[in-house]
Amino acid sequence: MPNIKSAKKRVLVTKTKAARNKALKSNLKTVVKTANVAIDTNAENKVEAVTAAIKRIDQACAKGLMHKNCAARKKSQLAVKLNKSNA
Repeated sequence: MPNIKSAKKRVLVTKTKAARNKALKSNLKTVVKTANVAIDTNAENKVEAVTAAIKRIDQACAKGLMHKNCAARKKSQLAVKLNKSNA
């Protein structure tokens, strides 16, 4: 346990940020999984699900949870999968 006042504050701030990041990452994974399931089952709302997933990916990238190349790759994979299911 830290003794210095600023170190104590950093522990609290790190704990808060870690909880926020964990919640956002979990939500991102859920939305992407929902989009993949919608595409696989050929659901009526698959376009909306993919759009929502792409939006969440962009938000995660903007907040620094994901590297921009990783975000671009995931969005591309979803788009390709959606286009193949439409063809």
